[in-house]
Amino acid sequence: MAQQSNPLLGGGATEGNDIEFAADDASLAAYFARPAGGASAPGIVVIHENRGLVPYLCDVVDGFASNGYMAVAPDLLTREGGTATIAEVPPVLAEIPRERHTADALAAVRFLQAQGATKIGIIGFCFGGAVTWRAAVASADIAAAVPFYGSNPPLEGVPDIKGAIFAVYGALDERVNAGIDDMMAALEAANVTHAHHVYDGAPHAFHNHTNEGRYHEPAAKQAWADALEWFASHLAD
Repeated sequence: MAQQSNPLLGGGATEGNDIEFAADDASLAAYFARPAGGASAPGIVVIHENRGLVPYLCDVVDGFASNGYMAVAPDLLTREGGTATIAEVPPVLAEIPRERHTADALAAVRFLQAQGATKIGIIGFCFGGAVTWRAAVASADIAAAVPFYGSNPPLEGVPDIKGAIFAVYGALDERVNAGIDDMMAALEAANVTHAHHVYDGAPHAFHNHTNEGRYHEPAAKQAWADALEWFASHLAD
């Protein structure tokens, strides 16, 4: 990544590499970065949009690393040959059982634990936001989750969430926003630590700075700052 093009960077030096790690039935390709020097740090799993593991997601990983986290973004299309080999990614992702995506996200959690991550968070965007919700339901090892405009998980699973949830929405994203009230009511009823914010003027996928048709700079910058603040609060030792 050319660092000057990445608006998500903090002030810290980073080390980033393309890697592979073990999932239940495969070795998943991924991008991994951490603060330079390899010191112990909290870890964050980054789940991609329905376009696959594209440079934007690597920018997110680098952004977290420059802010003091180790972070990993798995390519959930590894078994299909990888994002770069697929002409039309969204329909391929849609054909894969949701349970496999959740299991792969949890494999990324285990990878970060093996690297010495002190606590684990997860963040995802669009399709990845939905995976983030489901992973938070499935794993007590996730201490904090930040789904960006992700569709709700099955609400009956919400009481299983152990981590603190900060849900991000764009004000113009009518389809996803239709589920906000039900989701917040379920979190409240289950006594899950949570907050959410709807960012004015922002459409779906507003955080993606490489998508000129969607990127909403004021909302994206504020949502990124808010996500960092949430993780700092809930992943601290």
